[in-house]
Amino acid sequence: MWLQMMDEWKLAEAKNQLSEVVNRALSKSPQRITRRKDAVVVVRESDYRRLTGERCGFIEYLMNGPSLEDVDIRRDRTPMREVDL
Repeated sequence: MWLQMMDEWKLAEAKNQLSEVVNRALSKSPQRITRRKDAVVVVRESDYRRLTGERCGFIEYLMNGPSLEDVDIRRDRTPMREVDL
């Protein structure tokens, strides 16, 4: 999917328009920069982390995770059921 949408830049052009390369990588899609037969891809950091499987720490997960505002965390005071042993 990304490969089809990727813009391609020659190195000299990318150097002259680095801000535009970065802006497009952040707002549109990854940007491919070529130098002779070699190529690199500029991607937003969040996409890189997702693609490499890097995970955030527990605190970051809690701070950035889903809202728990509507979750009822009151203790259930009903007696426990009896278990036959």
